Amino acid sequence: MAFDFSLFISFSGLYVALATIFLLFLVIYNPRLMLQDYPPAIKEIVPPKTEAEKRQSIWLGMPFMLVLLIFPIYATFAFQGRANGGTGFLPLWLFAFWIAFAFNLWDWLILDWLIFCTITPKRFVIPGSEGHPAYKDYYFHFHGFLIGTVLSAVMGLIAAGTVAIFG
Repeated sequence: MAFDFSLFISFSGLYVALATIFLLFLVIYNPRLMLQDYPPAIKEIVPPKTEAEKRQSIWLGMPFMLVLLIFPIYATFAFQGRANGGTGFLPLWLFAFWIAFAFNLWDWLILDWLIFCTITPKRFVIPGSEGHPAYKDYYFHFHGFLIGTVLSAVMGLIAAGTVAIFG
């Protein structure tokens, strides 16, 4: 089956929207809940997460993590369904990889570089770190993008393997 671009656009757009909503909820609710994803220089000058913040990170972060993990699998099942089950492992992997990579690219360019580094809304700034130059650390976020690319490939493998086995 040829790559279904319209299906990809639909699913990647929905994936990006859902993941962004859940991620922004966490950061706007309390940026400290995402402290583990802030540049090291910021983590060095603010207190570590409290026990309550650690629990909140888990419980409030769960929907975000579930979207990140489950949605590419769901989308890959839909892709295979469109092909009436006639899809090999490589097309399944490529579809799942590109779905996961779409959010990785959006996260890097829009959420990290444009919003976090360039605009730096006050809601994203952890109290006690106002004005710190690490908020403009573009390389830190590029490095995260590279890690996200590898994770997108792994997510593609997980999704394609799941669909190949259970689809």
